[in-house]
Amino acid sequence: MKFVLFVEGPTEQKAIPAFFKRWLDIRLQQKVGIKVVCFKGWWEFIQDFPGKVRMYLHGPQANDIIAIIGLLDLYGPTIYPAGKNSAQERRAWATQYLEEKVNDKRFRMFFAVHEIEAWLLSNPDLFPKEVRQVFPGKIQKPETVNFEEPPAKLLERLYWERLKKKYKKVTDGSNLFGRLSPEEVYAKCPCFKNMLDEMLILAKKAGL
Repeated sequence: MKFVLFVEGPTEQKAIPAFFKRWLDIRLQQKVGIKVVCFKGWWEFIQDFPGKVRMYLHGPQANDIIAIIGLLDLYGPTIYPAGKNSAQERRAWATQYLEEKVNDKRFRMFFAVHEIEAWLLSNPDLFPKEVRQVFPGKIQKPETVNFEEPPAKLLERLYWERLKKKYKKVTDGSNLFGRLSPEEVYAKCPCFKNMLDEMLILAKKAGL
C-alpha cells in the first residue's frame, strides 16, 4: 500500500519521500510506499492536479493507494483572495479550495508553512557555523519565518552574505534533509505535525 505524493518541484521530489518514511515506517506494522508525482511549479500543480488525482484513484492501481497527498509551499501561489493575508487564513482557504476541486476523501491537501525549508530550520546545527550564528530569533518557531522573507530566501541571503556562495535548493536542501530528523520538525512545526499525524491515521486505517 502506498501514498501518492504530489509535489511542486525537484527538491520535494528528491528529499521528501524518504524523510516522511523515516517517521511513518517505525510507527506502522508494515512499511508504507510513497510514489512521487512532480509538477513544474505551483502553477502547473494547480492547473493539472484534479485530472491527475482522478487518473490515479480510478486507474488500475487504485486499490493499492491509501490516499493522494498534495503538498505545496504556502509562499509562492497567487491564488489567495484579497483579505486572506495571514498564514492561517491562506492555508485554511487554499486547503478547502483545492480539496473541493477534487471532492474525494482520498485526496488530502497540505501546505508547508511557509516553505519546506522551514523544516530545515528546526535544527540550526545542520548549517555552517557562519550561517547559524546569524539566524533570526524567529527560527525557534520555524513556521513563523514569513511571507516577507520566507525560509529559502533567508537561506539564500545568509549563504551569500556569510559564505559568498549560493544556497542551492535541490543540492543543499536534499543533503540537509538527509541529515534532518523528522522528529525535530514534528516537535517544532505544528502544520507539519498535523500532516504526518493524518498520514499515519490513514495508513493504519489501510491496515499497515
